[in-house]
Order: sequence, then C-alpha cells, then structure tokens
Amino acid sequence: MNATQLIDAFEFCRTGSTREGVTPVAEMERLARDCASQEGVISWTAEGGTSKQGFPQLRLTVTGTVQLTCQRCLAPFAYEIDSSTLLMLGEDDAKADEIEEVIDDETIDVIVGTRSMNLMDLIEDEALLALPQAPKHDVCPDTALLDSVRGEKKSPFEALKALKK
Repeated sequence: MNATQLIDAFEFCRTGSTREGVTPVAEMERLARDCASQEGVISWTAEGGTSKQGFPQLRLTVTGTVQLTCQRCLAPFAYEIDSSTLLMLGEDDAKADEIEEVIDDETIDVIVGTRSMNLMDLIEDEALLALPQAPKHDVCPDTALLDSVRGEKKSPFEALKALKK
C-alpha cells in the first residue's frame, strides 16, 4: 500500500478529528487481490469521537465501486461498497474486553488502538469486510455457458427409455 496515514488513535478520538480521502483500489493490495481488476476508487471518511460511556470511538465510512468476479458465470461485475462501522478503542486487550462487556452491543467492534495507527489499514479492512463472501450478479448477463452445461445433463430415465425400445 503506497498511502500511509499514521494517527495517534486516542488523540484523534479525543479531539474529534476527521480525515477523508479517495484511494485507488490499486493502492490497496489486499483489496485488489480480491477484485477482478484494480479499477475503481474507494472514498472514505474517518471521524473520531467519544462514546456516551466515555470510550474513544472511531466511525469509518467507506464507499466506492469495485470489480468482482461472479461465482455463477465467472464474469466480472461492478459491486457497490457502502459501509459504515463504529469502532471503540481500548489501550490493550484487557481494556478492549472490558469495553465490550460494558457496551454489550454486537454492532460495535472493539479494537486495540495505538499511538501510531495506520488509518489506511482500517479503511482497507472495512472495504474488505463489505465484500460479499460469494459475489454474484443478481441476474447473470450471459447464461449460455451455464445453459449448455445444464442441457448436457440427461435424465437417467432416458437410458431406460432407450432400452425399452
């Protein structure tokens, strides 16, 4: 990954800082490996803050279009990423576990923050988590290959019918 955005995660949250940007898919190595091509860009926003319980929190919003390979027809297709997540930060694993118990909310992830956290790693993680496990078109555009495979499958009763004659 070419772009590195190091932040002091706790200071970023304490001061309510915001960063935003647009990063090409080609610069996100892990995301690019999961895509059919390196075309496209990811727009992102990171907003720091403090939860009502007083814990540092980071809201990440990731949007963009990436090219994925359909698992049905194996053709590439455009997939819209539109994801937002709230992360709470703990100083270490013990503090993160404590925060999870206090908030008791499955929709909020608790991670260990650092004083030199690469924001782009978090952005790329969020984009990867937004991808479907088995990407596929709603309706495949060219089903000729699938239809030919389906057409080759003969009924076992056809053989019996031939014997009967």
